[in-house]
Amino acid sequence: MAAGMRPPSGHSHGHPHNHAMPRRKVTISFVIRDEEEPLHRSGVNALQFDKHTGRLYSAGRDSIIRCWNTTVDKNYYIASLEHHTDWVNDIVLCCNGRTILSASSDTTVKVWDSGRSFCMSTLRTHKDYVKALAYASQKELVASGGLDRQIFLWDVNTLTALTATNNTVTTSSLNGQKDSIYSLALNTMGTVLISGSTEKILRVWDPRTCSKVMKLKGHTDNVKAIIINPEGTQCLSGSSDGTIRLWSLGQQRCITTYRIHGEGVWALCANDNFTGFYSSGRDKHVMWTDLNMENSSTLLFVEDAPVLKLELCDEAHSLWVATTNSTINNWPVKIPYLNEQDSMDVGDTDPQPICSSPKKTIPGAPSIRNFHVLRDRRHVITKDTEGRVSVWDVLKACKVEGLGLVDYEEEIKKRTQMVYVPNWFSVDIKTGMLTINLEESDCFAAWISVTDVTGLEPKTVDGKAYVTDVKHVNYGVLLLQAILEHWRETYTGTADETDQDLPRADSPESGDASASEVNLNLESRVMMGNGFFSVPEHTPLIFTESSGTGRTLFRLLVADASGENEAYLLAETVPNWAVDVTVKKLSPKFNKIAFFLQPHSSSSSKALKRDRLSASDMLHVRKVIEHVYEKVVGNENASNSGNHADKEHAGPPTEEELEELLALAEARVELLCHEQVLDPSMDLRTVRHFIWKGGGDLVLQYRIMK
Repeated sequence: MAAGMRPPSGHSHGHPHNHAMPRRKVTISFVIRDEEEPLHRSGVNALQFDKHTGRLYSAGRDSIIRCWNTTVDKNYYIASLEHHTDWVNDIVLCCNGRTILSASSDTTVKVWDSGRSFCMSTLRTHKDYVKALAYASQKELVASGGLDRQIFLWDVNTLTALTATNNTVTTSSLNGQKDSIYSLALNTMGTVLISGSTEKILRVWDPRTCSKVMKLKGHTDNVKAIIINPEGTQCLSGSSDGTIRLWSLGQQRCITTYRIHGEGVWALCANDNFTGFYSSGRDKHVMWTDLNMENSSTLLFVEDAPVLKLELCDEAHSLWVATTNSTINNWPVKIPYLNEQDSMDVGDTDPQPICSSPKKTIPGAPSIRNFHVLRDRRHVITKDTEGRVSVWDVLKACKVEGLGLVDYEEEIKKRTQMVYVPNWFSVDIKTGMLTINLEESDCFAAWISVTDVTGLEPKTVDGKAYVTDVKHVNYGVLLLQAILEHWRETYTGTADETDQDLPRADSPESGDASASEVNLNLESRVMMGNGFFSVPEHTPLIFTESSGTGRTLFRLLVADASGENEAYLLAETVPNWAVDVTVKKLSPKFNKIAFFLQPHSSSSSKALKRDRLSASDMLHVRKVIEHVYEKVVGNENASNSGNHADKEHAGPPTEEELEELLALAEARVELLCHEQVLDPSMDLRTVRHFIWKGGGDLVLQYRIMK
């Protein structure tokens, strides 16, 4: 079976579209983060120790694999391996440490050059989260398994020999697994493969013939960890049922059941000669058990969080431990001589650990645990695992402010305004960092008057503003133009000169004015981006399928869009709705709001001829007040004054005259909804959302002040 993959080229592991095929639905996402992320931001799912170099590799839930120098006492960080877009669930070190294979919830398996921290190729055979890898060192054979119930076998030497022209690889698959796979084990010779799953049984396979050998029944819950002895005659399995079982493959049965943990067992690690094993899981207790002695389990130490992986470091007589926290600890392994009194009994409710503190700690960084999108639909407030509160700007893809250890709910209250902006993005904090997702259905929902957008200044070149005369902006358009500003295709967009003569759509009379009638970004034909701001160039940009498991189509950094290969892949991947606003410079339609404009019951004014109007939902109340003033008060004044004609010949009003007119209008006209006087700076959608609150057309009433 040929595996779908794309060959090496920096960040360019896309999956080009066939132009004859209809374009699939695509979600565009980006991560707001620092350029360098040297510490894990969330739990660590897997560890691999290279005893030749003293390097430790860790697979993060923040999507990053990191490399650490464990031979020093501080500043352990060496490098990051970045290319996955979701949790990295497992890693294996192959070819004497030269190559790493990684499995991720982004549905891919990736092949890395560990020395250069470079992703050489991406294997796309799995259709769902890839949860586990297993490695046979004598055969350079790797197995991968996941939630799609598939197990694939990979020849590592073939994978490392792939090039841009020789980019297809054949893989064998083991079929017949009934449920999602969570654990895999291969013996060193590659003659026995065992899989564990939510089926609660162990399936044993012969990887040489891809045939089933046997099923081992006994566990009553998901099998989360398996280890096998080098000869392939015995194995140990850990389960969410809280037990560890020792199996004889020759006898096809369970020899011993160990009930030494109070909760699910997620991690197992044996010594080299398979005479004993380390275990841990949800209960945080790390145990040593001697397979040659009965009741020989010892509590070595207790971690701060549920344990996900154990990695033995033989020379140093220590264990590296990964947990659901971002910190990685190295604990000394002291196994005392056991006599009958020391052995741990299941009934022993309070065993004392042998060791109370780790030898070394690779620190982690806090991960975001709570978020709240503010009503301006631009800023997000977050709280991390250390209780620190921060404010982020989604539009500019950056952190605005670190507030420190303050009351999270109080900070949200402080920043809650009476303003309504439609939802136009969604937030995901699965990796411990802020990921912002843009979908075709609502990306362009938020039109905003420029006066309501803080910190939006046009870029200038040689003292000349890039953008002029822009009355309104669309948040989705601004952001897409910023994140794709290095893509050459976006440089060539043109705006039709005739747009400049079209009427403005910001008066309530302009019944069905669309956004194309607004003088928006007219200079964009000669500029990069949106003319106002850029986002950080290190921002990761991710394109995924909107349906199903959300498979990643392409990942790159914002700055990399200028590359030739990346430009080709972007042309194949960027969805039409994003091409329309970035390349073609088309403008999405305004959201319209219909409303009735009537005199208040206390007013003696006559109703306007056309009392049902339609306008953009971001129209300010002051514009409606101005309209009422012109139509009602202005007409009254005109009929009482003879110099109206003179004014018409005086030409258009100056800016000062307009301001004076507006001040007069606001002094003379009040606009009400449900008997509540409206703030002139409020927009119609906010009035509808917070004051009108009902269905049907909004009803506004005006009152002329004496």
